[in-house]
Amino acid sequence: MSTERSEQVIDTCCTTVHTLGRQNAKKEKSLRYMQKDGKFPVMFQQAPGDWITYWIDIFTSLVEIRWRMMFLIFSLNNIVSWLLFGLCYWLIAHVNGDNDNADDDLCVSNVRDFTGAFLFSMETGATIGYGYRHVTENSIVAIILVTIQIVFSCILDTVVIGVVVAKMASARKRAQTVGFSRCAVVNLRDRVLCLSWRLGDFRGNHILEGVVSVQLIRYVKRPVGSIVITYQDLDIEEREIVLATPTTIIHKLEPGSPLYNMGPDDLMDNHFELVVSFTYTGDSTGILHQTRASYTSADIRWGQRFQDMLKMGKKHYKLDYSLFNVTTWVPVPFLSAEEYDRRGRPADGTTLLPIGKRNRHIAQVNLNISEEMILQTFL
Repeated sequence: MSTERSEQVIDTCCTTVHTLGRQNAKKEKSLRYMQKDGKFPVMFQQAPGDWITYWIDIFTSLVEIRWRMMFLIFSLNNIVSWLLFGLCYWLIAHVNGDNDNADDDLCVSNVRDFTGAFLFSMETGATIGYGYRHVTENSIVAIILVTIQIVFSCILDTVVIGVVVAKMASARKRAQTVGFSRCAVVNLRDRVLCLSWRLGDFRGNHILEGVVSVQLIRYVKRPVGSIVITYQDLDIEEREIVLATPTTIIHKLEPGSPLYNMGPDDLMDNHFELVVSFTYTGDSTGILHQTRASYTSADIRWGQRFQDMLKMGKKHYKLDYSLFNVTTWVPVPFLSAEEYDRRGRPADGTTLLPIGKRNRHIAQVNLNISEEMILQTFL
């Protein structure tokens, strides 16, 4: 292949990609079914029961709220409980006339005003026990109240410890160290068009086993304003994965795939989203975790592949995670998999590359490729 011909092909490819990139930018502005970090942009309006459902499952509600809100709630719980119990101690002392009684007739020793009652309540609830203020045997009501406050404080401390431990071991925190690539790519594997994306574990204590699942989400707006959402599972080559090193998840564009009849231009005209998830058990805690990501048509790069990350050393496998989201251009037919199969897959070493666009149709030419034309693209 002549040098001029190669440069022409590369320039045309870049022009096509820039055009698709502008279309991708417009497509990216549309509302996603699921955000890139795995969160769903769903807002509930007039949910059944409103806040009652959150109070019924209060433990889960506390685990899901932000740290600053949790600390604020528990701080207020402690302060309010100390104030209420302090008020009760002050009422007991006031009814018993501790201000005028001798030391031997006091219900609560050294509690003669509300400030002293509050300090005694705080010492009891926090189990400080300075000993200066204490309940005497002269009032059974005060003894019962101290018992109730001690039990209540133990229950509150147990809830706080449980919520803090649950939040620290939250699946969402571990999921941040297991990630999918920012984009998906379409390229040839064994002369079959495949859609693929990367999955990697960024921690040293690797996950031994997990399960990958993929769903194609389509949502269409009705004239009346309602939205209809459909779900369709996609077949992938390997669902159960040992994630010791980053792996590539592959979906073959074969008959039966909902993407079988879509080419590069068709991807831009179809409004769909790929929701991918990886469910696994944490090796340190034994807790079930899930990492999620989504790819719209704007996130799919036709004619690219992920750059190799894994190298073999003398004693270790070496991984360069700076290349996790880096893709390179490869020769790929700018055709749908259906049309590619109908025309007949070319022999090894021969592929189809776009050399121009006329009336939204891509002209094709057969070229012998001695080595891949690579243009690094950094995300």
